Formats: sequence, C-alpha cells, structure tokens
Amino acid sequence: MLALGFMTLSALVVLTLGVLHLVYTFSGPKLTPRDPALQARMSEVHLVITRQTTVWRAWVGFNASHSMGAILFGPVYGFLANAYPELLFSSPFLLVVGFAMLGGLAVLAKAYWFRIPFAGVVIALVCYVLGIVAWHVG
Repeated sequence: MLALGFMTLSALVVLTLGVLHLVYTFSGPKLTPRDPALQARMSEVHLVITRQTTVWRAWVGFNASHSMGAILFGPVYGFLANAYPELLFSSPFLLVVGFAMLGGLAVLAKAYWFRIPFAGVVIALVCYVLGIVAWHVG
C-alpha cells in the first residue's frame, strides 16, 4: 500500500502542476511578460523556421503542450499504480519512462524555471522513487 500511495502522490503532484500551468497559460497574467511592449513585439515577430506563427503564439502553444504532457503523466501513472500495480512496478520500460520524464522535468525546472515548480517536480520524483523502492522491498 505504501508503494501505491507514493506513486499516486507523485502522479497527483505532476497532474496538479500541469493543470495549474494550463490555467495560467490561458487566463490571467502569470505567464505574460512584465513589460507589455515585449508581449506586443512577440506578437509581431515570426520565428525563423516559419512565418505561420509568431513568437507569442508559439510561446502560448509551447506552454499549453508542456502542460498537457504533465496532465497526461498524472492520470496514466496514477491509474497504473492503482488499477494495475503489478504491471507498472514489474515493467522496467514503464518505470524508466516515468523516471526519465520526472528526471528530465527536474533538470529543466532547475535550469530554466523557478523554485515552486522545481520543488514540486523534486517532490514528485522522490515519491516516484520511494514508490518503486517500497514496492520492491515490501
């Protein structure tokens, strides 16, 4: 039971971060520049790769898709831990993919984000690892 609790908590933390990020992407000023002129300029400038989008539209899209990845991780790993724990905890593939996702998010959070998402991702990663250890020890 301890393993399921840790894995579920890990999934819930990531899901919560993803949902909050998606909400912040489409409502309120939390993910907008403090300088309104910068946002206006981002809305005018196209990326080198294409003229079909602007830096601002790409910014919003990247933030939304980033959120969707976290939102997908949460329910999938939470569901597997609670509905099919034998499958999850005995599958090296699933365990490595989950660890790689959380480890990658932790590296990105440390390098590019700020303290709150970094702390959340580290908590999720620690719970994930503790879930695996608890399953295999217990």
